Amino acid sequence: MTPTLPRRDEPYARGATALLLVDMQRIWLEPGLDPAHADWGPDHHFYKVTRETVIPNQRRLLAAARASGVEVLHTIIQSLTEDGRDRSLDHKLTPIHIPPSLAEGLPPPELAPVGDEILLPKTSSGVFNSTNIDYVLKNLGIRHLVVAGVLTDQCVDMTVRDGADRGYLVTCVSDACAAPTPERHAIALKAFGGYCWVADTDTVAARFEALGREAG
Repeated sequence: MTPTLPRRDEPYARGATALLLVDMQRIWLEPGLDPAHADWGPDHHFYKVTRETVIPNQRRLLAAARASGVEVLHTIIQSLTEDGRDRSLDHKLTPIHIPPSLAEGLPPPELAPVGDEILLPKTSSGVFNSTNIDYVLKNLGIRHLVVAGVLTDQCVDMTVRDGADRGYLVTCVSDACAAPTPERHAIALKAFGGYCWVADTDTVAARFEALGREAG
C-alpha cells in the first residue's frame, strides 16, 4: 500500500512549527550602513519595501508566533572572529565580514530575539551550510519551517531549498521577504516555489493564531 504523503501546505502542528527570520540586520536594513550599497538612498526599492512592508509583516508574524507557542529562531551573517578568518571563502572573496562586536550587525530592536529565542550566526548564504540549525530544529521536534527575510533570491532561497532537502515542510512568507528589485523577488519566488508553500503574512499569522487557540 502506497503511504500517504503530506502536502506542503498541510496544517501546522503545535510543538512542531518554527518561524525563522533570515538576515534581518541593521547593516542591511538601514540606509548608509552597508558599504556595498552606499549609493542606495532611503527611497531605493529595497529600503522602501523592507521599511514599509517586510518589517511590519515580520512584526506581525513574531507577535502571532510568540503568542501561540511557535518556536522563533533568527539567523544573521556574522563571523565568529573579529578579523573574519573563520568565514567562508565566498565571504572573503565578496567580501562580506560582520565582526561579533559590530552593533549594526544585529537585528533592529523591533525584530530582535526575545527571551531565549535562538540566534545563529552564519558565514554562508544557506543557514544549513554553516550552522547547526538542522541539529537544533530536529532536537526541537520541528516539522514545519516558516521562512522570512532577505534577500529573497539569495539567503532566503538557499534556506528554503536546503530545508526542503532535509525533510522540513517549508513555508516562504512572500510579503515578509525582499530583494533589491521587485523583479528579482518575483523571479526567486517562482524559481524556488516548488520546494515550499508560498504564502502571505495574513495566512501564516492566522495559522499561528489557530495553534494558540488549540492550546487554549
